[in-house]
Amino acid sequence: MQPLINGKRYDWGNIKANMLGRTVTGITAINYEEKVEKKNYYGAGRYPVHRGYGNYEASAKVTLYDYEVEAIQRALGPGKRLTDVPAFDIVVSFMDNSGQVVTHVIRNAEFTGNKRELKQGDSTFEIELELIVSHIEWS
Repeated sequence: MQPLINGKRYDWGNIKANMLGRTVTGITAINYEEKVEKKNYYGAGRYPVHRGYGNYEASAKVTLYDYEVEAIQRALGPGKRLTDVPAFDIVVSFMDNSGQVVTHVIRNAEFTGNKRELKQGDSTFEIELELIVSHIEWS
């Protein structure tokens, strides 16, 4: 494990997310992951004799304040939906006090839906949007 630099590791305050050509300030969460289907195959004995590998799959979702989502919607023009936004990349960068930057690129993201959810007592309006992505580049 790498030692802490100036007592600090990466945290949310050091994240910059760039999507649709600009740094998004109204982002409150981002989640992205990748998986590869793997399966053991058995023959003689109780242990696997080989392993099969299936498809690669990446997924992502973002949570944005309502004003960010509404700005995207307005930029599309009348009659267009959030799901009409063409594929875009999301660049997530982390930087600590030492200046070391880690960058992940979520490739070919597209919104798969558009929903709103508010309840009594909410003091902010956050919107979670699921994305379909092709792959993730880890630095």
